[in-house]
Amino acid sequence: MLYFSKLRIFSVIIFSLFLSYFALSNFFKSGDIFFKRSINLGLDLQGGSYLLLEVDNNPILNQKLQSKLLELKKVFKEKNFNYKNLYFDSNKIVFNSDENFEFIKEILQNKQSEINPYYQQFKTHQLDLMQDGNMYSLQFSDYGIVLIKNASLDQAIEIVRRRVDELGTNEPNITKRGNDRILVELPGLKDPERIKSLLGKTANLSFQFVSQKAEETFGTEKLNYDDNPEREENVSKRIIISGENLIDAKPSMNNQTNETVVVFNLDRVGAKKFGKATSNNVGRQLAIILDKKIISAPTISEAIVGGSGQITGNFTFQSATDLSLLLRSGALPAPLNIIEERTVGPDLGKDSIKAGVLSLIVGFILVVLFMFYKYRLFGLIANLALITNLLLLIGILTIFQATLTLPGIAGIILTVGMAVDANVLIFERIKEEMVNEKNTILAFDAGYTKSKTTILDANVTTLIAAVILFFMGSGPIKGFSITLGIGILTTLFSVYFIARLFTAYYVVKNKEREILI
Repeated sequence: MLYFSKLRIFSVIIFSLFLSYFALSNFFKSGDIFFKRSINLGLDLQGGSYLLLEVDNNPILNQKLQSKLLELKKVFKEKNFNYKNLYFDSNKIVFNSDENFEFIKEILQNKQSEINPYYQQFKTHQLDLMQDGNMYSLQFSDYGIVLIKNASLDQAIEIVRRRVDELGTNEPNITKRGNDRILVELPGLKDPERIKSLLGKTANLSFQFVSQKAEETFGTEKLNYDDNPEREENVSKRIIISGENLIDAKPSMNNQTNETVVVFNLDRVGAKKFGKATSNNVGRQLAIILDKKIISAPTISEAIVGGSGQITGNFTFQSATDLSLLLRSGALPAPLNIIEERTVGPDLGKDSIKAGVLSLIVGFILVVLFMFYKYRLFGLIANLALITNLLLLIGILTIFQATLTLPGIAGIILTVGMAVDANVLIFERIKEEMVNEKNTILAFDAGYTKSKTTILDANVTTLIAAVILFFMGSGPIKGFSITLGIGILTTLFSVYFIARLFTAYYVVKNKEREILI
């Protein structure tokens, strides 16, 4: 255990210096781009915004039921099904029929039904069929609602993550909370109002013609302008293209008017639809609608082909940038409501850093003094290994640009304790071996060998707990598990390579002395 080859000595030194350089880059800024990495600070240390969002699933449930209504009309027509008064009422579809109930059930409750999918794992359909005389109703089953909500929540999380990533926030924490809530933590965010505005918009974009007729085939609806709520237009319900057809959007300047605009590009299907619609409706107003509000309604002067165009409005460069971000990230499946909001100021974060660093320094000093008092020179060796251990830990966190939180600092403090514990076990085992073994080198070698199993068992079990916390926990718990897990690995390295290297060198040089420890 005490033998070190020249290659091993060289490897240990190079590895330790390499990680130490990364660790020190957090305290001394280097001009080298490669070494500009640093540890990211979490919300509790850096300050920032904490948002708890709730997905409003009622609109999406109603929307899906309304689409089912159109499908039902088609299915009933294909099956020659006699019905009347088919309509949408609140959270259910209602219709009257004198047909046999079994016939109706065969159409709507068949396991192969496309309009009412059957969930094999739950032994139920997406829609429940209820009868009251000759009146029938369809509404989502409990499992149908749960699955729709889960799908909506997963999609909402992905869209929120895209929008947050577009802002360039370092190490945001976006996690699921229950069946309809999303936790968003944004360390270092300087403009919380902007992110609230971005996350609060559904961003459903559509292009629809302004109608001059009282009635149209697809019906009409009155919508207000976004910049002037008192102004309204009668708009056809027919959607020419939607935001799903957009592949890119970015802010730009109109060289002719010097206005800030949003330039967009469409996919192949959207370009074809848009080109056909504009070529057949030259001279007609086309309303650009975002979340049921008209951004602008320009008159089509010529056919727009090629799959690109621009959105005009009273944009500042910031608002045009935000709109482009929303369009690129996609529309939310359902509105998001902010139900809890907290802002952690940078001063509070600094106080947390001071408290965490102070506790680390105090604990470290006490450990150093204890080890020196108890083991003298070997205590100094253990302290040197302990310092190296901390540098290695910080270096690894720096390389991966991990996020350090206050619980993460607690994990580092715990690492210090475990590193000391390992050295204490080794030194006490060496003392026991020195009683019966006169050969100093053999005694030290036996001490390291026989204590190895105990140290590995203690550290591996702790490592397993850290891994479980990482995969099962979230937020601060995950930060604690990361520093603890990495700390265990660096502890084993520092104990069995750094401390053992210095111990071996000293013991070999002073093997003739009677008392070494």
